[in-house]
Amino acid sequence: MPERTVILNAQAIHRVLTRIAHEIVERNEQGGTVVILGVQRGGVHLADRLGGLLKQIWGQVVPVGTLDVGMHRDDLDAHAAPNIQPTVVPCDINGKTVVLVDDVLFSGRTTRAALDALTDFGRPRRVQLAVLVDRGHRELPIKADFVGKNVPTAMAERVEVRLKEASGEDAVYLEKPA
Repeated sequence: MPERTVILNAQAIHRVLTRIAHEIVERNEQGGTVVILGVQRGGVHLADRLGGLLKQIWGQVVPVGTLDVGMHRDDLDAHAAPNIQPTVVPCDINGKTVVLVDDVLFSGRTTRAALDALTDFGRPRRVQLAVLVDRGHRELPIKADFVGKNVPTAMAERVEVRLKEASGEDAVYLEKPA
């Protein structure tokens, strides 16, 4: 049985998302030019939450959508068929600041795929990356602009993000092999 440790509880998740929202506001003075896209599947609910927090701060709706990266992954040959999820880009992203949102940043390959997928929808002025957890072990030169928590991990360890919208609880666990 793997050993599980809570690294973020519900209150901590809310706190880091609030901090990330304020950091997004500090870096992007004009809220009307920001679009939030949650990377399927892990970033979708986080993107929705960030959109709500940014609406409270800026006093205006921030477009929030989803981006599937399944067909842009560099490991397609390793899977029988990619698990394709809906992509919803809520507005024209040309000239906008797009904040990609994901739950865990690990090798950087999902983010690279997201950048490739994003070009199918236009040419943003700037792309920023927000992640709930950065666990290290990058294989590509990718760094998040906004990080909820840095969690140095061993390769054999696993980070599990559970969000109430999908699993009924808000928690992030670090699982160490037995």
